[in-house]
Amino acid sequence: MSEYEFTLKFRLPDVDADPEQFIDALAEAGCDDATVGIGQQGRIALDFTREAADALEAIVSAVQAVKGAIPGAELIEASPDFVGLTDVADLVGCSRQNIRKLMISNPETFPAAVHEGSQAFWHLRPVLVWFSETQKRPIDRSLIEVSEVTMKVNIAKETRRMSGVGLLKELETLFA
Repeated sequence: MSEYEFTLKFRLPDVDADPEQFIDALAEAGCDDATVGIGQQGRIALDFTREAADALEAIVSAVQAVKGAIPGAELIEASPDFVGLTDVADLVGCSRQNIRKLMISNPETFPAAVHEGSQAFWHLRPVLVWFSETQKRPIDRSLIEVSEVTMKVNIAKETRRMSGVGLLKELETLFA
């Protein structure tokens, strides 16, 4: 068994509901290994430190526990996944400027951003793997594992949300 750290953010079924009313139900459902955040109206976030055989088991069991405690809760985001340069710098232990310099000087191998604009965002997993493999930086394997699962959860969630749109098969040809 290993310990995995991740955050799950949910939309509550009733946006006017007081999120504090769910805290006892969450503990009873097995979320006593999470710190609950209730800052935004209609949302609840849980920072987990969960023991499991692997990251997938940890995250799936946590999502199931939350949905059991709060019927109708909708998963908004699993993290760590989306990161900016500052996040990457914090995780790999160097300055933001150093990360930017590495990104600019390695355009052929540095992972492509998910979003480029005034601030760029990446999926964390490919960036961590890049640092591990090309820069030979020691990266915690459990962080890579969690970031892979959270990335897949977020992609699957969005793919499911978009499945009713009807263009998915046509759009898939763009990436073949």
